[in-house]
Amino acid sequence: MQEQYRTVARAGVHESEINRSRFLCSLAPAATEEEAQDFVARVRKEHPTASHNCFAYVIGADASVQKASDDGEPGGTAGVPMLQMLMRREMRYVVAVVTRYYGGVKLGAGGLIRAYGGVVGEALDALGTLTRQRFRLATIHVDHQRAGKLENDLRATGRDVREVRYAEAVTIEIGLPGGDVEAFTAWLADTTSGTATLELGGEAYGDATV
Repeated sequence: MQEQYRTVARAGVHESEINRSRFLCSLAPAATEEEAQDFVARVRKEHPTASHNCFAYVIGADASVQKASDDGEPGGTAGVPMLQMLMRREMRYVVAVVTRYYGGVKLGAGGLIRAYGGVVGEALDALGTLTRQRFRLATIHVDHQRAGKLENDLRATGRDVREVRYAEAVTIEIGLPGGDVEAFTAWLADTTSGTATLELGGEAYGDATV
């Protein structure tokens, strides 16, 4: 699994005008290929009179799914440069649709490639990106007496505290960077004088702390 990947911070639209043609880049996060395709269909429905609605998307932390469409533009001048921009920026789980309203001036193949790739890059800059880090999920079991201080210590040291449950004992769900498990186990034993136990679970991605 990839240790981390980048994705778009939020859905949104960025517009550019190039030689009288309007280019609107609609960007959105997409967890699955189906979500990406639904977004493409939605944008096309919003712009039925546009000259073209070209798209590109990358799904999977390892970019296992990559698709692009020129939607009537000359082959390789729209979807491919859009996809290349997403890959160059190391974007994952993201879909981009560039809607073009033709303004009467032909851009030529080179101009189209620069326009479609460029507007995706501008949209990423405008909407912002965030980094997602691979985490090992883990559960801490600790007694009530130590739970409050332990939770405070976890948060103070920037740990990803996901859930805290109070029952006979207290369970604290956390996310640990993959390479941090051994050091954290030693820290936990030291902090709680060996009274807390750590149960390791599966893996997931969460927002990386800077």
